[in-house]
Amino acid sequence: MDIEVLGALSAREHGISITPTAPKPRQVLALLALHADRVVQVPALIEELWDDEPPRSARTTLQTYVLQLREHIGEALAKAGDDTVTAKDVLVTLPGGYRLDTRGGRVDFREFERQAGAGYRAMDADDFATAARRLREALSLWTGSALADVTAGSRTDLEAKRLEESRLCALDQRIEADLRLGRHRELLSELTVLVNRHRLHESLHGQFMVALHRSGRRGEALSVYQRSRADCTCRPHRPPRSIRPTRGRASTPEC
Repeated sequence: MDIEVLGALSAREHGISITPTAPKPRQVLALLALHADRVVQVPALIEELWDDEPPRSARTTLQTYVLQLREHIGEALAKAGDDTVTAKDVLVTLPGGYRLDTRGGRVDFREFERQAGAGYRAMDADDFATAARRLREALSLWTGSALADVTAGSRTDLEAKRLEESRLCALDQRIEADLRLGRHRELLSELTVLVNRHRLHESLHGQFMVALHRSGRRGEALSVYQRSRADCTCRPHRPPRSIRPTRGRASTPEC
């Protein structure tokens, strides 16, 4: 089974979608997909579906959603002519919970973690060209916000936020690698969008200021600094050394 969560939810068996359209079964599939090949306990699934107010019929209703998912899996297996496994072999019932077996299929967030990890190791080795390439490949796996089309409960919402933070970290490091390679001019349009989207992200603002300064746009770099400090209310900081004004330096808030 191939699984995608870095954007819209998708689960495919032999290339055939088994993703339900009903919101609650989609939630169940999303949580199982986020923990593919691992057991998800029944209480976790119930919490995902109903938070701290489950109905008396919660376990029975959950079993109904699992049966619906197995129907989709069974139909996909039948269309593919695969009689070596059953739907119960793919969505397995185990003591206390369920496990969605990928059986060696592609899971996009694990591929993202693998590519990003290779990029971080290249950064540590000062191999910025490899780092930029591997991190760019990792980020290309994203097609939108994590689980963009799933009505998330507490469990999937937490996992989606974790993935988004990992995405932002990889993006930050890819931009840093590109700056080390002298690609400051190429980064300007991208960073213009990013600093407006992430107004409190200090690192992105710092990278934007550096890119502007290296492109000969010192005044704009200082303007970005002035705007960014207006959005922050935390501890004092100063702009990057290369673009600091020579007079009138005052401590300013930093996020």
